[in-house]
Amino acid sequence: MPQHDEIGSSETSATRHAPDELLTVGEMSRRTGVAPSALRFYEELGLIASHRTGGNQRRYPRHMLRRVSLIAVAKRLGIPLSDVQSAFENVPLDSTPSHDDWQRASRRWKRQLEERRLGIERLEQELTGCIGCGCLSMKACGLLNPDDALGDDGAGPRRLDASA
Repeated sequence: MPQHDEIGSSETSATRHAPDELLTVGEMSRRTGVAPSALRFYEELGLIASHRTGGNQRRYPRHMLRRVSLIAVAKRLGIPLSDVQSAFENVPLDSTPSHDDWQRASRRWKRQLEERRLGIERLEQELTGCIGCGCLSMKACGLLNPDDALGDDGAGPRRLDASA
């Protein structure tokens, strides 16, 4: 419900806060559910930015709420911070990102997530096939690498590699 000040103008919750308002570490933590230590870590990685007061206290621009919230969701889903960093690469830290900035980042991240999803689906199919076959044989399993034949191709898994 709108609130009225002494001169009779009304303001909604959307206009109550100035876009250039700065939030304390505690406010940012409370609003996003992200611990202050994690906020400092994200800042060290360049995922978010803050300003310093004369007393050397961090203050976060209000637009950092969206970034921190997206980082928190990504973390919950097991998405590496390096992927988030890549998705946010062209989203400005020093000013409020525009709608177009977020759209470009969204499209980029969506492509990365699609690649990840396809890799997970492939792993799921291979594991289901392996577990579902009932062979219980290390000799007959299609996921194995008899005689280390794939070793010449480099380190790491080859058959379940999303790019294979």
